Amino acid sequence: METVTTIAAVRERVRAWRRAGHRVAFVPTMGNLHPGHVSLIEAARAHGQRFVASIFVNPMQFGPNEDFAHYPRTPHEDEHMLAAAGCNLMFMPEVAEIYPNGSERATRVEVPGLSRVLEGEFRPGHMEGVSTVVAKLFHIVDPDVAVFGEKDFQQLAVIRRMVAELCMPVEIVGAPTLRDGDGLAMSSRNQYLTAAERALAPRIYAALQAAAARLRAGDREFASIERAGFETLEAAGFRPDYFAVRRATDLAAPAAAARELVVLVAARLGRARLIDNVQVTRP
Repeated sequence: METVTTIAAVRERVRAWRRAGHRVAFVPTMGNLHPGHVSLIEAARAHGQRFVASIFVNPMQFGPNEDFAHYPRTPHEDEHMLAAAGCNLMFMPEVAEIYPNGSERATRVEVPGLSRVLEGEFRPGHMEGVSTVVAKLFHIVDPDVAVFGEKDFQQLAVIRRMVAELCMPVEIVGAPTLRDGDGLAMSSRNQYLTAAERALAPRIYAALQAAAARLRAGDREFASIERAGFETLEAAGFRPDYFAVRRATDLAAPAAAARELVVLVAARLGRARLIDNVQVTRP
């Protein structure tokens, strides 16, 4: 695997692959990789012959009181993990390479509606930061396909809408959430948990499963399901931001007859803010 830090170098390598007739798959990350990230590279194997991963901690998607400065950065460990997973090219730019005029003055890409609910409500500007950096990375890497984890379900929905509406020639693939044995979704922020908090954290997935069971059983009292999940987590010691039942296609509030649903949660536990979701197809 080769590591490059400039836009020009990425474009040069990808153009050479294209001349050779290779299909290019891309996995954007913020680094501090764990097996969940590796599973995205493995998922990409079904969609290409050459694989690019980016490692870029994007300042635009962090709020003023969030952990950009302290977000864990482990480039050497990341490099080893990506190489072992079969990645061909790691793109690890400096902030100035992506935002030459600074992220505050950068041109922005927003997906109205999808960007301002759920995460957008509790982290204003976050989804705009995500869509902006992903749009830039797509123009830099020019992949045939890009793979994103379904754990960040709203991010995946935003990117799919952006790609469709901006006519980007990129196929977007969602990869299943990778979980520890007790159900906790793998996340770089899990390392913020103390031992006691880590033992408590799987209750998020348990609350999601309980909500999903009610939906599959035909329960249409969505507000009641949301309230029950929120109160369950609150009683267990979490500080939930939201526990929401939404339409899977566009994250809108579902009508009673909706069949494709997703239950999403964001909850704080100690220093960590954990997100997760479960998709539900009702009979």
